[in-house]
Amino acid sequence: MARSLPELSRFELECLRRLWARGEASVREVHEDLSDPPSYSTVRKIFERLEAKGAIERLRRTDRAWIYRSTVAPQAMIRKEILRLLEGLFGGRGAPLVAHLADMDALSLDDIREIESRLAARAGDRRPARRPRGTAARRRSS
Repeated sequence: MARSLPELSRFELECLRRLWARGEASVREVHEDLSDPPSYSTVRKIFERLEAKGAIERLRRTDRAWIYRSTVAPQAMIRKEILRLLEGLFGGRGAPLVAHLADMDALSLDDIREIESRLAARAGDRRPARRPRGTAARRRSS
């Protein structure tokens, strides 16, 4: 039975991202990787929470420190967080998020083309492209 992914705070997710980047690491190594980090003991406490939530596990002990690794796949966790964002801010719809990204100049025309290409590949080009809402009504009234 697949285990559900844990709910993580922003800082827990940031520590987990640093751990993913390293593959395996001690608390001290992750602490050193953080920009403007809190105290070492705060990061150690976050690792305790991540371990309790089942997001990381202890692998082995070195001279003075435990080495940890993630037990959750980055792609699965990223998907969960994106779905949480979509549900919380946009009622589960992706279009408003993409519109906001475009308005913020966070998407280039090449980004939009890549998104279109991925959607077309996923749909297998079986479905015709949808017209923007209101297009048919405008054409009928012309």
